[in-house]
Amino acid sequence: MGMKAARRAITETLLKLAREDKTIFALATDSSGSVTLNDFVRELPGQFVECGIAEQDAVGIAAGLAASGLKPFVCGPASFYATRAAEQVKVDVAYSHMNVKVLGVSGGVSYGALGGTHHAVQDVAFMRAVPGLQVLLPADANSAAALTRALVASPEPAYIRVGRGDVEDIYPDDVQVEIGKAITAREGTDAAIIACGEMVYPALKAAELLAKDGLSVRVVDMHTIKPLDIEAVLAAAETGKVVTVEEHSVHGGLGGAAAEVICQAHPVKMRILGLPDETLFSGTNKEVFQHYGLTAEGIAAAVKAL
Repeated sequence: MGMKAARRAITETLLKLAREDKTIFALATDSSGSVTLNDFVRELPGQFVECGIAEQDAVGIAAGLAASGLKPFVCGPASFYATRAAEQVKVDVAYSHMNVKVLGVSGGVSYGALGGTHHAVQDVAFMRAVPGLQVLLPADANSAAALTRALVASPEPAYIRVGRGDVEDIYPDDVQVEIGKAITAREGTDAAIIACGEMVYPALKAAELLAKDGLSVRVVDMHTIKPLDIEAVLAAAETGKVVTVEEHSVHGGLGGAAAEVICQAHPVKMRILGLPDETLFSGTNKEVFQHYGLTAEGIAAAVKAL
């Protein structure tokens, strides 16, 4: 086990598959370096489209490629694809049911020091409210690679969001991940933590801390926010206490999705951890996590509070 950026795992997997499948295309918006597509561009320039700093155009072009029978992955900063190109994602991709995968890189507060213009903390709320669009947040490089293979094989429109820096491996490199099927990363009976993206690792560390206090805490990796694994959410609720944790606004993300299920089908004590509804503290992502308690210690404290 080591560390690797999820964005690199996705683009490396995409390049391997695109060597054999000439219908796979990558598009970027002056972002091939930041999304780690440079090797793809050098090796397969005929399967790459540079759109410049024009996310709306890029999504529209990707929809056109999909309408021609191709499999486009349109890649760039999550903050811009989820807001600037929202109309095109909604209409050109989801409403038109085009086989476009939108890869949002540097999601959450990966661009922490650049401030609110570059934070992507409302993207899940928007994307999961768009009919016909899958929403995925892998926890590490290996699950990101597995989800990339699944996305290439799927005809469904999707938004996949990852961070920027290296993240700790949680799963082995041969992990099998199914879209819409959560992974129980740790078993437990006293409470459950449902996490997604880069928050899965500190959730696991929180469960380890709680185990030292005699608490058995389940950790669920909800890598697919839509379609949500309702069965896994209800199984978590069976413990009687649920904490959700995400690198996203506390409004409309994973916590909201889980709460919508739990309040209607199995009401239990619940806490939603995420980023508050305010102009966020600026700093590195680690500093932002520390500031808002999105750490192993902060998550453990929230479970104890329940």
